[in-house]
Amino acid sequence: MRLFIAIELPDDLKDRLAGLKTPIPAANWVKRAGYHLTLSFLGEVDSDRVPALTAALSSIQSPSFSVTLRGAGRFPPKGAARVLWIGTETQPALIALHQQVERALVPLGFPPEDRPFSAHITLARLKSDARREVEVFLDKHRDWRADPFPVTAFHLIESTLTPQGAHYRIEHSFPLNEGASPI
Repeated sequence: MRLFIAIELPDDLKDRLAGLKTPIPAANWVKRAGYHLTLSFLGEVDSDRVPALTAALSSIQSPSFSVTLRGAGRFPPKGAARVLWIGTETQPALIALHQQVERALVPLGFPPEDRPFSAHITLARLKSDARREVEVFLDKHRDWRADPFPVTAFHLIESTLTPQGAHYRIEHSFPLNEGASPI
């Protein structure tokens, strides 16, 4: 199973993100159903490990919070862009949730990322260099902003790759606690 842990977005926000699609050569735009905020990508995982994953993630205690999407960017920051994204405003509760997820996964053999957490929604992946079009897109959407949305749960999601693109299925949901203190 190809698994990751993410926060789902409200439908109206997915609609706004889908409206950012721009004709950029060699860009593969993420389908509306594929918009999510990844907390941790696990990759290929044997299905017999899912109960241990579910138990570890169920132990996370985090308050619900809000996230505001803001600003367009790219990966990598220099050279030919490979990914276009929309970022988030700094949110300590989101960072704390990401850290708790990583701590819960380490005993199960999933090492923490070797790069800093960069909360974002992937909009498009680029197969080749389209510098001029990417710069136009970034200039146009650098100050893009959405209203805050509530985060009341996170999810263990299976991604199945097909020739038509990835299909996502929530394996398990983990509600956040009203009134819990961030650890």
